[in-house]
Amino acid sequence: MQFSKIFSAQIVGLTTHIIDVEADLSRGLHNFSLIGLPSASVDESRDRVSAAIKNSGFTSPKQKNQKIVVSLAPAELKKEGSHYDLAIALAYLMAGGEARFDPKGKLFLGELSLDGVVRPIRGVLLYAQVAQREGFSEIFVPEENAREAALVSGVTVYGVHTLAEIIDHLDTKTSTVLLSCARGEIAPIGETVSEFDISHIKGQEFAKRALEISAAGKHNLAMWGPPGTGKTMLAQAFTNLLPDLCEKEKLEVTSIHSVSGILREEVVTRPPLRAPHHTASYPSVIGGGATPKPGEITLAHRGVLFLDEFPEFDRRVIESLREPIEEGHIRIARSKGYENFPARFILVAAMNPCPCGKHGSEERCVCMPAVLASYQRKLSGPIVDRIDLWVKVSKMSHDKLSEERKGETSEIVRNRIAMAREVQEARFQEHPRSITTNNEMRAEDVEKYIVLTPQLRALFNSSAERLKLSPRAYHKVLKVARTIADLEHSEALAEQHLMEALSYRPTELR
Repeated sequence: MQFSKIFSAQIVGLTTHIIDVEADLSRGLHNFSLIGLPSASVDESRDRVSAAIKNSGFTSPKQKNQKIVVSLAPAELKKEGSHYDLAIALAYLMAGGEARFDPKGKLFLGELSLDGVVRPIRGVLLYAQVAQREGFSEIFVPEENAREAALVSGVTVYGVHTLAEIIDHLDTKTSTVLLSCARGEIAPIGETVSEFDISHIKGQEFAKRALEISAAGKHNLAMWGPPGTGKTMLAQAFTNLLPDLCEKEKLEVTSIHSVSGILREEVVTRPPLRAPHHTASYPSVIGGGATPKPGEITLAHRGVLFLDEFPEFDRRVIESLREPIEEGHIRIARSKGYENFPARFILVAAMNPCPCGKHGSEERCVCMPAVLASYQRKLSGPIVDRIDLWVKVSKMSHDKLSEERKGETSEIVRNRIAMAREVQEARFQEHPRSITTNNEMRAEDVEKYIVLTPQLRALFNSSAERLKLSPRAYHKVLKVARTIADLEHSEALAEQHLMEALSYRPTELR
């Protein structure tokens, strides 16, 4: 046999494509060509594959006078990554008659070391999902990635340690040497819960209440106040208040972290927390590059994006948060491609009232008026409007700090939040967009699900007029009020729910 075709895959952004790996051998002087728009890492596989084949007990391609052409199709799709090594090696051996097996229904992924050992790769969960979706019955991945791939049901996963081992397994004349990784064997180990318990924070009851409301309805939150008042500690304790991810969300988040190369567990079970530094570049936060890649907002999908020193971020970064905050995804268009990345996160921002941090406090602010105005202008009206809860975190007295800690633990608050989330899920059970929390409601949903009595609506409208609320802020206040009512297990909105929601609008920042 002088021709063979087997199957591998390629991830572009977060979309996975099946790739045909074709090998053709013909007489002539030695030449090893790799075609199909390969990147440098793919082109280098010729040397890795040749050495791995030789060190696995077969004849190296470099020792034969023959023309070798390996095609990765479709040719117009850019091929990146070292995970094609295993498929290229098997295609070559199959074309040369040194391996005999039926490639139908089998997907091969893995990087080869020079001695034939199969190295782990990124994005295995996405590869397993496309294998299931495209009707493949078996997927062969590096041994270290097998348990991750086995999170996907409906496809048999084999963990491969060496090239020689997989050839022994595939050869119909020998017995099976690879063991499949059963889905039932997986014991998911998620991210550990943050060590910051909300009971460790003394005072700041107003801010703690805002954290609870934010977690219950997935509302965006901003805290502002002098330095050293506990804003960062409150943000770090926030993730403790969030319930575990559901099964669908676990796979979704784990896939994103796997393809980005930051996966540290077999499966992510807790909402992720991403906290980029304020000097982070626009592409690293929002996503991008010549070939679009996910940024921090996508890595925070289904979790928390914490932006400390919020106004110090690049203005482009801050303004680019508008779309993901509203839509739950980010569209990135570049000359080499267009991608739509998921980015449904809870934004938690922290900021000082001015560069010196003393504006509005008992201490004297040393900022010049022009500097103060420039600092406050860094947050545009549209961004301020899109943040549901604004909380002032003030300094506490030393007597308060020396008091014994007396507060609810994160576990108690988390249980309340989980119950409020269940109420919301039941409310939106038949919603066509499959929303689960109050913050995901659009204007038409607010009118449908939030009903006010004539007296309450008149009171709310007069308050909104006095505070000069924009239409967006008007609906956000109603959504926050609905979450407050859900936390109190109240089916109808009451005056106290609306008044509390209005108290979180940023009147002092205007």
